[in-house]
Amino acid sequence: MNAKIIEKNYQIAKERYAEEMEIDTEKVLQILRAVPLSVHCWQGDDVAGFEKPDSALDGGGLQVTGNYPGRARTPSELRADMKMAFSLIPGQHRANLHAMYGEFGGKKVDRNEIEPKHFKNWIDWAKDEKLALDFNATCFSHPKAADGFTLSSHDAGTRKFWMEHVQRTRQISAFMGKELGKACIHNLWIPDGSKDDCVQRWNYRSRLRQSLDDIFKIEYDPKKMRDSIEGKLFGIGSESFVVGSNDFYMGYAVKNGIMLCLDLGHFHPTESVADKISAVLQFCRDVLIHASRGVRWDSDHAAILNDEMRSLLQEVVRIPALDRVHFALDYFDASINRVGAWVIGARAVLKALLLALLEPAGKLRRFEKDGNFFGRLETLEAGKSMPFGAVWEYHCMKCGVPADGAELVRAILDYEAKVQSKRK
Repeated sequence: MNAKIIEKNYQIAKERYAEEMEIDTEKVLQILRAVPLSVHCWQGDDVAGFEKPDSALDGGGLQVTGNYPGRARTPSELRADMKMAFSLIPGQHRANLHAMYGEFGGKKVDRNEIEPKHFKNWIDWAKDEKLALDFNATCFSHPKAADGFTLSSHDAGTRKFWMEHVQRTRQISAFMGKELGKACIHNLWIPDGSKDDCVQRWNYRSRLRQSLDDIFKIEYDPKKMRDSIEGKLFGIGSESFVVGSNDFYMGYAVKNGIMLCLDLGHFHPTESVADKISAVLQFCRDVLIHASRGVRWDSDHAAILNDEMRSLLQEVVRIPALDRVHFALDYFDASINRVGAWVIGARAVLKALLLALLEPAGKLRRFEKDGNFFGRLETLEAGKSMPFGAVWEYHCMKCGVPADGAELVRAILDYEAKVQSKRK
């Protein structure tokens, strides 16, 4: 769209928001630009990683759908794709890595042997791109996870292996935070669970608790590294029992002062993750959100601007808790262009945040305090027809990225034709 038209539309929107909603859009955009989103590397290669040639997802409660042409096959290709995605996402953000994305020089390096040196190129790239990094232990797609149990396994040797792996990944996270000058969030998810009914739930969860206690005995400077733990309702192969449920991790997080991760796809479809924010933050210092989209199950579709996403960001802003909630993407959709999936999901989260920031919080609080629920409802309804799109397009223009529509599609398809389609 023509810059003059965008500017003109924005000025009209700015005046309307000021007059009708008591909102200063300039202040809103300043806040929006300051919120980083952690963009996950595994969308770019279908969670294959670089541990071995022609690696691919190998069970462990995960499944990638689709085989769209142009998957990144090497670290350099993946970084190039991520750079392209970042160039189309307004704002300054973060990159999120899994441990299986280290660069091992063609050598066999098992998960409990990885070191910071295996991520040197990622750190150098992040420095060049002015990005912070986040990190994840990779407790799946490995022979020692083949039976569906890792940190809760009945086998002491298996538990020891995975504890060593997580201790290594925490060490690497702290190194990343030190090198980049921004705390690295280390997130832990494990696939442990049972396909059919399990009669020893207590034992599995008791072992997981002890494994976590041993892992977290080593403390790191929170300015360099922060820990997060992520629960789940069920997964492929763990339909009847998940050891690390949301209840388990919530209790552990509260007791031990660790960040709790809430993934939008990891709950029953009738549950509201938005409603959990004000409850969890009563007891946890902060929360990590994994933005995903489950369609009937934890299917990891690319995030979109749907009611769930809007409600989530509204709740964070209404509390207000932007300084206590961290946002990351977590999905792997190989049915469409992978760069496009990154961009759509990231922009959806940012749009939801912008919509929440454009809500007239002061006016709504006054209505609610006075018991004027009609005024509250009407104001919420009136906000739905306000010119949000004009503010979003202006934000994109100021950040030097295309607005939604034809220009954005052209940029992604042009990259596909010139770069991704050459990968055979």
